[in-house]
Amino acid sequence: MGRLVKLAWIIATLGVVTPVLALDTSIGEEGIFADRLQNEPLNLTGRKIAIGQVEIGRPIRYGLDKVAAWKPPYILSGLFYRNELAKANTYVDNHASMVAGVMVSQDKRFKGVAPDARLYSGAVGSLKKGGQPEECLTSQHIALQNSGDVRAINFSFGESLQRDPRENAKLDGNALLTQCIDWSSRVHDVLYVIAGNQGKGGIPIPTDHYNGITAAYTAKRQGQYKKIDFANLSGLPVGIGSSLIKKEINQGSRRAVSLVAPGNKISTYDMKGKIVEVSGTSFAAPHITATVALLQEYGDRQIRQDPSNWNIDARRHEVMKAILLNSADKILDPGNGLLLGMNRTTLNKHNQTWFDSDAYSNPKIPLDIQMGSGHLNAWRAYQQYSAHQQSPDTPVSPIGWDYRTVEMNGYRDYILEQPLLEQSFVSITLAWDRVVELNDSNQNQRYDIGETFRDRGLNNLDVYLMSADQDNNTKYTCASISDADSIEHIFCPVPKTGNYKIRVQYRQRINNADQSYALAWWTVPASK
Repeated sequence: MGRLVKLAWIIATLGVVTPVLALDTSIGEEGIFADRLQNEPLNLTGRKIAIGQVEIGRPIRYGLDKVAAWKPPYILSGLFYRNELAKANTYVDNHASMVAGVMVSQDKRFKGVAPDARLYSGAVGSLKKGGQPEECLTSQHIALQNSGDVRAINFSFGESLQRDPRENAKLDGNALLTQCIDWSSRVHDVLYVIAGNQGKGGIPIPTDHYNGITAAYTAKRQGQYKKIDFANLSGLPVGIGSSLIKKEINQGSRRAVSLVAPGNKISTYDMKGKIVEVSGTSFAAPHITATVALLQEYGDRQIRQDPSNWNIDARRHEVMKAILLNSADKILDPGNGLLLGMNRTTLNKHNQTWFDSDAYSNPKIPLDIQMGSGHLNAWRAYQQYSAHQQSPDTPVSPIGWDYRTVEMNGYRDYILEQPLLEQSFVSITLAWDRVVELNDSNQNQRYDIGETFRDRGLNNLDVYLMSADQDNNTKYTCASISDADSIEHIFCPVPKTGNYKIRVQYRQRINNADQSYALAWWTVPASK
């Protein structure tokens, strides 16, 4: 990783590399179960779906770069330096090449998560001549590729608070790059997946964004990726390193981690064609980004084949976020389906489970500080997504999702068409955007170097599970009522068999009177 490692204290990719003799299984049954989507009968490989990559450097391309002495097993749809086409032998980078392989490798021995996705990669370039403005420009350029239809963009690097020009810079969502990411996700409708901090200092921006997903990474235990790796920044800031770690924790009660994915000892090819093991959130994030490509290929297929149940709402970045977080693995299902068929018990660094988390017991905390909503499971995400969009105008199925708006001081009720089973668990996720606007000096509707952003804040939404005949929000069965997050998440047991509904409540207006949101739910009907 050479040059990038030397600059790690300023702006760094998040990973380490060691030689390896055997290939990993992170996309299979021990990891994210993406092989179930790739194989018959679904055959989902990301065909015709565009995803992006932004890093300091870029992957190598055979035939363009002299350093590419071998032909990497991936196809790149576009290579760029900031907002221009990449030139031969410039800003090529080993780390970027390995991250690309995790997403789109077509090698028969080592297949990426979405081997047929269209990958557009942008290099920010020299740190001496650039920083957050150039990183924003590069991100925007990638978001505009494929005729403006890029579904997810991978960030496997981070920017330093020390380099942020703000006085006493903090992780409060207001760094230029962080605001840029939230602006772009909303304006370009793209899901940004950000490699989370690993706890060694100096690389936290833009992990304080609102509108995307921030990844932590897991290591194998008992042959399965399920334990948060010790190197992740995920512990509460206490002890000898607390002064440093506090600088890397989001301001207020917001949690930095959204979702976890395999990232310890992941096998991939380096620039010379050698198989190496890599570790870090750099390699967890592309598992998530490429999973979006698999789901979006399925969604586009359904839009063509089943237009009565599918429309372009299925492409929304908020929908992808809600689907991925709601379907994450928390606690292994014992086989009776009461724990929603989950495939693993995710453990934090102290071998504690979701049941030990304050997110489980406190309705004002939607996500666990280490685990987010749990471990990425591409197969369960497909199950969640394939239940298709449903409307609150009629009773809804036990599993489903929706994209809709709610009016100020209003609510939407989703009445479940079947009674829920006592002691079964319910998973509900609500996602919406912070509104960041571009101060567009030249009125060209694009970010240009020197321009800034305006944070218009985050409207406050809540979500409840309630008895179907109850209309008082304070008499809920379960709730997620955070004052700070753009995510609400419920995971709770049903106290008794009966009829229930899900309520989305617009509690407090900060910007627009109407608020768009994505909602995903997974329940167990009593008749099952």
